[in-house]
Amino acid sequence: MIEIKIIPKENILTIIPLLRQLNTKTPDDLLKSRVLETASQNYECAGMYLYGKLIGICGIWYMTRHYIGKSSEIDHVVIDKNIQSKGYGHDFMVWISKYLKSKGVEANELNAYVENKRSHKFYKNESYKIYGYHFLKILREDNEFY
Repeated sequence: MIEIKIIPKENILTIIPLLRQLNTKTPDDLLKSRVLETASQNYECAGMYLYGKLIGICGIWYMTRHYIGKSSEIDHVVIDKNIQSKGYGHDFMVWISKYLKSKGVEANELNAYVENKRSHKFYKNESYKIYGYHFLKILREDNEFY
């Protein structure tokens, strides 16, 4: 039995084990702190549950952009690596699109790591188009990505 719903902010730390499948570099204490801070902003996190077990997550940011209107940006989309390629990702993206439309969102954006070629193919199959590049400048003194 699949259930997809928004994870309550008070339960946001339940995403960390799945988030770790995508983010292996950020130290544990820092990751926990960032997840808690994220949950206090203009953000929601959708969770996909299989028989009550969290198997998928997707962060959703909300904003209005001058070039597209009311929009969202999804990030840290993860389906448990142990059950990928079974259609859960597609079902999750269908639910996310319907959910965003119900909130009046006109367009959804996302970023994918350059080296994550599997995700590129997946998002193209989900009708996402590449319109540009995502650039990042780290402003911390250590100049490290984590």
